[in-house]
Amino acid sequence: MKRQSDFEWDSEKDKSNQKKHGVSFALAQLAFLDEHRVILEDLEHSRDEKRYYCLGRIADGIMTVRFTYRQDKIKIIGAGYWRKGKQIYERENKIHG
Repeated sequence: MKRQSDFEWDSEKDKSNQKKHGVSFALAQLAFLDEHRVILEDLEHSRDEKRYYCLGRIADGIMTVRFTYRQDKIKIIGAGYWRKGKQIYERENKIHG
């Protein structure tokens, strides 16, 4: 599993994400620790580089984290609690409710 040092992000983007979605990228890292996490390619935003979604459970619920890989690090691009991500996570993990 990735360690904290294996993650990076733009500090201004982190501040913007906290303002817009109420989630810090430091907190978003925790979604990757979920052993039932779901990783999907973000086809809509994969133009110049491949981008992905990590759907993972943290203390506050199911978080969706948008990210890419850069030089063997996970670069977090965005994060939040989005219904669609929660629905996919529950479907993939066969959770009903």
